Amino acid sequence: MDLDPFVLSRIQFASNMTFHILFPSISIGLGWILLYFRIRQTLSGGKDWEYAYYFWVKVFALTFALGVVSGITMSFQFGTNWPGFMERTGNISGPLLGYEVLTAFFLEASFLGIMLFGRQRVSNRTHLICTALVAIGTTFSAFWILVLNSWMQTPVGYRIENGVFFAQDWLEIVFFNPSFPLRMAHMLMASLLTSSFLVAGISAWRIRKNVHNSATWTALRTGVMIAAIMAPLQIFIGDMHGLNVFHHQPAKIAAVEAVWETEKGAAFTLIGFPNEKTKHTDFAIKLPHLASLVLTHEWDGEIKGLNEFAGEHPPVAIIFWAFRIMVGMGVLMVLVSWWAYWELFRKQRHSDLIIRVLSLMTFSGWIAVEAGWYVTEIGRQPWVVYGLLKASDVVAKHASATLMGTLLGYIGLYIFLLYSYFGALRYMASKTARSSD
Repeated sequence: MDLDPFVLSRIQFASNMTFHILFPSISIGLGWILLYFRIRQTLSGGKDWEYAYYFWVKVFALTFALGVVSGITMSFQFGTNWPGFMERTGNISGPLLGYEVLTAFFLEASFLGIMLFGRQRVSNRTHLICTALVAIGTTFSAFWILVLNSWMQTPVGYRIENGVFFAQDWLEIVFFNPSFPLRMAHMLMASLLTSSFLVAGISAWRIRKNVHNSATWTALRTGVMIAAIMAPLQIFIGDMHGLNVFHHQPAKIAAVEAVWETEKGAAFTLIGFPNEKTKHTDFAIKLPHLASLVLTHEWDGEIKGLNEFAGEHPPVAIIFWAFRIMVGMGVLMVLVSWWAYWELFRKQRHSDLIIRVLSLMTFSGWIAVEAGWYVTEIGRQPWVVYGLLKASDVVAKHASATLMGTLLGYIGLYIFLLYSYFGALRYMASKTARSSD
């Protein structure tokens, strides 16, 4: 029996997005960490900062390359699997994607080569400026993509003629979307956290394998310091973003909290198993009033239930659990980063245990980012433009066999590329470091 082509198209795009987001979530934050290394090296003249920079700029280049490859593949799917999206929204989404290429990709691609190979060919000042431009480029990329995503989540500044969207106010679309500022801040913090744990984790792994030097410790301390600052800040921004979503996308919040019926003083379900057939959360462990307190900042605040969005709410179980994975990983990041900061900066010594834990947390940011994107994107369903255009209205009519074949091809390619990425990271990290003393 053939699977629904619509479902297969959604799975295919989700698999591509799952793979693609891994790499921007590192490159955006790592670009700014590299700039920090270069500034510290310029101000102090210390070799540790220079050696740390040249190790991590190679990781950045590898990550950037895979992000570009997977991003191009994802863009193709707008035409192959979702042609109705560009036909209906292309007057808005097309320019925003074009601006991302013009202002972000060109900056990154133009100056990355100088970052990698130009240190002995250009002045220190020029090299520093190039590093700054690449970091700015990665952030511009996030800016334009999140402008488009925010417009899809909370559409403003448009008019519709014969079912086609037109821009009516570009300033409102780009700068005054009600969800964009918090969405942008949330993603930037997520990227800084992901890259800081990557830096700390790989550095800790190198220390465990005894292939480190003093620059490795410099990178480790930098990663821990950034994580210790950003992790609690991310929780604060996440709370503000949750309030925004509660106001603009109540169906998403109802699914995240598995609130089946509208109620006041809603409990927070710590864990449980949402069952859409029975409209009940099985084996639920609940904390009374906490959902209302968090989402409305009132003890008896009202939360709309899924009963008010019959047929037009997202699948419950997947985003219910994705949200809890994201929050759980965020709390773990706070605890680990503060523990590591205490040992490395306050006690001025470290235990073997914290080095092992940091190495285990190397890719923890990926888990949190993936879970967060599932909540964001699956939580928007069944809408592609929230409240205005459904995903089922823009999908291409391909045969199931064709979609299954390309889906398996994509997944096979992604597994190979991810395996190669891990292998390249392991190879670079395993090389014995030169002394920087």
